[in-house]
Amino acid sequence: MAAETASGYIQHHLQNLTFGRLPNGDWGFAHTAEQAKEMGFWAFHVDTLGWSVLLGVVFLFIFRLAAKKATSGQPGGLQNFVEVMVEFVDTSVKDTFHGRNPLIAPLALTVFVWIFLLNLIDLVPVDYLPMLAAKITGDEHLFFRAVATPDPNATLGLSISVFALIVFYSIKVKGIGGFLGELTLHPFSSKNIVVQILLIPVNFLLEFVTLIAKPVSLALRLFGNMYAGELIFILIAVMFGSGMFLLSALGVALNWAWAVFHILIITLQAFIFMMLTIVYLSMAHEDNH
Repeated sequence: MAAETASGYIQHHLQNLTFGRLPNGDWGFAHTAEQAKEMGFWAFHVDTLGWSVLLGVVFLFIFRLAAKKATSGQPGGLQNFVEVMVEFVDTSVKDTFHGRNPLIAPLALTVFVWIFLLNLIDLVPVDYLPMLAAKITGDEHLFFRAVATPDPNATLGLSISVFALIVFYSIKVKGIGGFLGELTLHPFSSKNIVVQILLIPVNFLLEFVTLIAKPVSLALRLFGNMYAGELIFILIAVMFGSGMFLLSALGVALNWAWAVFHILIITLQAFIFMMLTIVYLSMAHEDNH
């Protein structure tokens, strides 16, 4: 496979299906990476949004189906699976969250399962879903990215939602005065009022950076790990198209090995995102710093 062809293949698979305002002023889909870039901020990654909604509906359907068919007698496989998931998340919340809030456990369950499903699509061979989308639309050059979590827009959307809950519960539990006090009166304090006033800008800078770092780290950790995993799958796919028997055979072995290892990564990333969400919300419910 020529270098240019391999490079184009990789770039094509890393480009989202983007809808926005075209250079002529009309709204439509971008047909090149340059068009997608020119659309600016008000552009929609339709594939990311579509997969996020679809897998969210799948999650709700599976758990609702399990709830409707739940029995106190001999449980089926689906009920066992859902019960294990619920008990696992419930135990994690009880061990980590020290406040009282009925929203936390359902939120943690939603975050874990939803992100796990979004990550799970990465195990589908990289060409299958884009080729299916191209056949359905009739556009052979259609940009279509099947995995949502390597898109920073998706991970930032998730983390900003968690950040909004952190701020909301911090103000609700501590009051606006307590929340502002956390940002301005810690970590440095003094009994001297003048000194304390002088320390406010320093405290605010340190605490504000710490606060903002929470959603940023949540988003970038998930994005970075999933982007690297997706890129490795694409590079392995390039080996299949090399036309060389040895490289193709090596690609089969590497694809299997990386897929097995990636199962651990996609589960671990969903778990880490869930646990940090619980920890941050637990901190938001604490009355003292």
